[in-house]
Amino acid sequence: MELKKGNPFALFPFVVFLVLFIGSGIVTGDFYQFPVIVAIIIASAVALMMNSKEKLSTKIEVFTKGAGNANVMLMVVIFLLAGAFSQVARGMGAVESTVNLALSVVPQNLLIVGVFIIACFISISMGTSMGTIVALAPIGVGISEQTDISVALSMAAIIGGAMFGDNLSFISDTTIAAVRTQNTKMKDKFKVNFFIVLPAAIITAVLFGVMTAGAEATVTNESFNIVKILPYIGVIVAALAGVNVLIVLSGGIVFAGAIGLIDGSYENGMALIQALGNGVIGMEDLAMLAILISGMVEVVKHNGGIDYLLHLVTRNVKSPKGAQLSMAGLVSLTNLSTANNTISILIAGPLAKNIADQYKVDPRKSASILDIFSCTFQGLIPYGAQMLAAAGVASISPLSILQYSYYPILIGVCGLLAILFGFPRLNKQEEVHVEAKEVM
Repeated sequence: MELKKGNPFALFPFVVFLVLFIGSGIVTGDFYQFPVIVAIIIASAVALMMNSKEKLSTKIEVFTKGAGNANVMLMVVIFLLAGAFSQVARGMGAVESTVNLALSVVPQNLLIVGVFIIACFISISMGTSMGTIVALAPIGVGISEQTDISVALSMAAIIGGAMFGDNLSFISDTTIAAVRTQNTKMKDKFKVNFFIVLPAAIITAVLFGVMTAGAEATVTNESFNIVKILPYIGVIVAALAGVNVLIVLSGGIVFAGAIGLIDGSYENGMALIQALGNGVIGMEDLAMLAILISGMVEVVKHNGGIDYLLHLVTRNVKSPKGAQLSMAGLVSLTNLSTANNTISILIAGPLAKNIADQYKVDPRKSASILDIFSCTFQGLIPYGAQMLAAAGVASISPLSILQYSYYPILIGVCGLLAILFGFPRLNKQEEVHVEAKEVM
């Protein structure tokens, strides 16, 4: 099927967004000083002012239909529930117990390997790379202070593990965005994604083990309560079993809240409700971003911008393999521009879906590609939140961490190899296309 060439000028709202977001970061030196939601609002307003041939009322209708898309609304609900679960579990001590349990079983001569593995587990449980880094960075600094291990290496291990979970967790905003934009199922994407990045995790652990062999430190083993870790385990098991994600998250909130009330972590029901509310509030910006970006993309699409991008990106694409490479390039460039892997997937996702449909790329694979390559660059850019947070705690330059950032690089390499060699082999009969009305 021959694509329409579209209208390149319809992409101007994207230009406005990137100029505001990146330009302010370059000028101020802080890529997070200009609120991203303000940049999206201004870009959306520009989109609505374009195409004078259409009535404003028509363009507003197009915008609201895009913003209120069933997939987008479901994504928003999942974001809010994921935030609530993460906060309720954190409030009753699940993070501390997980870290302390892991440190109690890690051999003293494999501390960096242990920290990497701990970060992998915590991030896949919490669904947030930032939360993982905040929890573990002080421990990484402590290990470096007691050994001759570079603090930059310690921070790289923590960031690598954090990106492992950011890429794979069932409650990670990047996973949710990738799954919903590609119309597939969470567990199906996980299986494909996991087999692609597993070699990267193993190689990274081996590299850290070889580099830090013989370095030992005495890490104080704090107390932990195995019961507090059960909500994380329950969410992972239930999600892998294919339970509806809304039920998984709701059940996790109830489970974690009940444990917190019983053991006294929450003094009363109101304290639990406040924690739940704070978790929801923490995801409000992301939820609004998803809504506004979807509305703006729909207007851009209506004006011919998406057709032009499709023509531009796929004009030299001759095969499904080329289509997958174009998706990887799209989300990578978007992530470099926005310094946010979730936003990059939300922007590139609809375009990637169109490419996937045209070249018959399995949605499980396209969702995995979006998530893998967005996390690759998010874990490498020195102006990304993850690098800045870890560098801030360690009082070092983000650039010093780059030389040890093996995992983000390796998942990108594994992603490319998976595209070039068609791995993993997917059974066409197992391919699942999720209708908008379905819930994951």
